[in-house]
Formats: sequence, C-alpha cells, structure tokens
Amino acid sequence: MRDSHSPERRIGHKWVADAAKMKMLALAADPDAYVDALAGWRRALVEELRDGVRTGAAFEEVIKWGHLVYLHHGPALLIRAEAQRVLFGFWRGQRLREIEPRLKPGGKYEMATIELREGDGLAPAIACRLAAAAAELNRRLGDPTRL
Repeated sequence: MRDSHSPERRIGHKWVADAAKMKMLALAADPDAYVDALAGWRRALVEELRDGVRTGAAFEEVIKWGHLVYLHHGPALLIRAEAQRVLFGFWRGQRLREIEPRLKPGGKYEMATIELREGDGLAPAIACRLAAAAAELNRRLGDPTRL
C-alpha cells in the first residue's frame, strides 16, 4: 500500500515515482536529454524502441507534447515514458494491428498504442516493422493530423 513515506506520490489521478524526474522529461530540451533523464527498465526499454524506430525509417525525432515524437510527413509515432509504463503509439496505428496485435485503438487520427510495463518487451524487429509501416502510411497518405 502506498503511504506518505513511499517514494511514490499521487499527482492528480496518477501515481508518479518521482514527480521532479517526470517533469524533467516534459521539459527535456532534446530527445537525448529525454532519454538521459530516464533510469532503470524504462530507460532500457525506451532505448530499445528508439533503436528500432531509427532502423525502420528516416524520421525527424523531436520532443513534442512532453515526449518523443517521430515525424515523417507529419507525426507518425511516439514514445512516452511514464512512472509505471512506456507507451509506444502510432498515428494510423489501427492499420498496423496485423503487425502487432497488442496495439489498442483509441483517440483521433486512427491512433493505437502499445502499453509496456516493467518486464514487458517488444522484439526489435517488430518495432522496426511498425516504424517502417507508419512512415510508409504517412508518405502515401500525408500528415494524419491534416485530414
């Protein structure tokens, strides 16, 4: 049970292990600073996902909305580290479920996201295939936010 002596703190409706560290992620000056602010399993997982994404296509990697966003003819995918999970999300991700069935639909722009927790993983080849497919969809169909 969480109590006042726990290293976790409640912020809004979410438990955050270290509020200052999570705020640093949102304020990261660049993608490398975002990853450098992570530790433990979240850092290892984000680095693996990032490697797969970079192998999959030539993206512009930026910090947008407080997390890593990969642009290729508009936003294609994101990596967001939170206190208890890492989200790997895709604009038009609902079209990518045949590659990775754990993609859960939700939100605008045909978004779908994989929620990864400590101990979960995603094969680098799958991360690469997802990234390549997301880039190809944006190349073919244009910016998903400008429909």
